[in-house]
Amino acid sequence: MSVQLPSSLSEDTIREISEERDEPEWLLQRRLDAFEALDELPLPDVIQTPGRRWTNLEALDFETLVDPLNQSDETERTAEGDAVVLSFTEALDEHEELVREHFGTVLDPETNYLTALSAALFTTGTFVYVPEDVDAGDVKIRAEMNSRSLFSQTLVVTEESASTTILEGTETGTGSEEIEGERYFSNLVEVAAGENSYVQYGSLQNLDEETYHFTLKRGHAGTYATINWIEGNLGSRLTRSDVETNLVGDSSETKIVGAFFGHNDQHFDVNARVWHEAEHTTADLVTRGVLDDEARSVYEGVQDVGEDAWDTSSYQRENTLMLSDESEADASPKLIIHNHDTEASHSATVGQVDREELFYMTSRSIDPETARNMLVEGFFVPVLEEIEVDEFRDDLDDLIVQRLD
Repeated sequence: MSVQLPSSLSEDTIREISEERDEPEWLLQRRLDAFEALDELPLPDVIQTPGRRWTNLEALDFETLVDPLNQSDETERTAEGDAVVLSFTEALDEHEELVREHFGTVLDPETNYLTALSAALFTTGTFVYVPEDVDAGDVKIRAEMNSRSLFSQTLVVTEESASTTILEGTETGTGSEEIEGERYFSNLVEVAAGENSYVQYGSLQNLDEETYHFTLKRGHAGTYATINWIEGNLGSRLTRSDVETNLVGDSSETKIVGAFFGHNDQHFDVNARVWHEAEHTTADLVTRGVLDDEARSVYEGVQDVGEDAWDTSSYQRENTLMLSDESEADASPKLIIHNHDTEASHSATVGQVDREELFYMTSRSIDPETARNMLVEGFFVPVLEEIEVDEFRDDLDDLIVQRLD
């Protein structure tokens, strides 16, 4: 089902955004192509069970949520090593040919309505480039949203035997506090990992609960390359998060680690997908979430093993813990295997706090609230242990503790 365009959006709007940023003609044309595709593109697929759509994206009122000409953000970018880290506008000035070569090759702007909308309207974003044989260390991106709507585009390119860790934090800035009503934030990320390169991308989202949040992160891993994702979601009213890796090179690897913690009436639609397209590839998908009050979650994990993906190893685990009788969770792990030389497994569980463990702890003079909080913190430990970056792990742990308090 196509979505009606907001009245504030037109070809003139797209041209004005591009002209204000002094963009090259090829990028303007890509924006216009995405805009023209909007009339025919559907919203992202969501899990459906008889009589119910678990995430109602059709209810989003883009007429009021999208204000394309008044986007505002405060974004800080720092790098420890020799990576090139620039705003998207600066990257077009200094590395236009490199941006043009890779932009849109990993993530098709016309994947769905929301990706095309973002590709047509983005005004902020980051370009990260790591040259051959460079160990660039940590790159940090801290973004604050200060407008009713904000569209962001990030492109990461690593050449042969390069490596970097990118830590991205997203939250609501003080400028948004003056805006009444709901808001919308979109974040597209594409990673092109060259041969034998290593990319770790950690994203921690803590937007306020008046904001709808959409993100699609996708990577292409070349021969012997590794792309690891860490995705933490605690903020927003509704989050649709897709994290995906195409293992296109022999012996490439990926790990997707996810954590979410919802309360009040928050809704998380979390998806992790990997496509094994080459030989000797490996994937590990690990997600854990906690729901309290009337919060809801939907999880879909897909491991797709192609006909030529011989000697594949692919594993998936998802666990959701519900702290109240009013919370809801649904999980749909999927294995799609097209050859017999594959070792793969998937599992998903949904349950409540173990009453016996809670009783045991309270019988040892631990008050019920403290006991519950200790069990929740312990529940997240398997995910936290998968996070190799101390700063990111500590930030996520601190936000979990704040939510419990």
